[in-house]
Amino acid sequence: MGQTIQTVCVCGAGTMGSGISQIAAQKGFHTILYDVNKGLIEKAEAVLEASLQQLLVKNKITAIEKADTLSRLRFTHDINDCLADIVIEAIVEKASIKTALFNQLAELNHSDVIFATNTSSLAVTDIARQVMRPERVAGMHFFNPAPVMKLVEVVSTPYSNEHTIQTIIELARQLGKTPVLCKDSPGFIVNHVARPYYLEALKLVEQGIGDYETIDTLLEATGFKMGPFRLMDLIGNDVNYAVSCSVYEQLGSPKRLRPSWLQKERVDKQELGRKTKKGYYGYE
Repeated sequence: MGQTIQTVCVCGAGTMGSGISQIAAQKGFHTILYDVNKGLIEKAEAVLEASLQQLLVKNKITAIEKADTLSRLRFTHDINDCLADIVIEAIVEKASIKTALFNQLAELNHSDVIFATNTSSLAVTDIARQVMRPERVAGMHFFNPAPVMKLVEVVSTPYSNEHTIQTIIELARQLGKTPVLCKDSPGFIVNHVARPYYLEALKLVEQGIGDYETIDTLLEATGFKMGPFRLMDLIGNDVNYAVSCSVYEQLGSPKRLRPSWLQKERVDKQELGRKTKKGYYGYE
């Protein structure tokens, strides 16, 4: 049995952090959404209100449920407000920054607080070993969009104790998610398996064999819910490319998993997909 969670602190007010905080508040948890960037926090507050309003219009929640959800949400850019039973970080994909955040929060919180990283590809073990009491650190990898996608990868490290893992698994279930336990490894399960889906599609375009829309249409016709290019635009080319680089480097740079220059070109141009209104497709 894990510990009882009453308050959840989500660090990082980007797409993933906002989505995780929305579902936590909807499911009845007191939720703190923190970001060092005050402007990003203000934007997240407006986005969350709009998201809940959309659910209300679609009759998926009631006006009372919307009001209750918002009442359980606290938006802050002051790290001293980050007092909770579990901290889920969804900040920039740099291990040193994640580690520094966890250690700073460890000094503010009680000794039993659990630290979960939403990293999609970084080694959770490397993060844990640098955090005070690493046995309370594990991965809790949500998928985009967090309020909709059911899967959560719960990533254990050699340091993680059973209490930490069971608490995260139980929390995932309380959030209406399907937790899958996996050991820390490059890309975990989903992102490891998914690399060829993206990389082979990118190679086809690089070699002039097919274009974005043709490849997407064909793969969607075979049963995939989204083609690789539409999916990369949804995830964000910066995020997807960073995962490809991370898995490639951690596995010893195998030729078959070499990141695509075509995707790097998109990242360099800040054509990241839906969030910048342009990626492989336009979203104006």
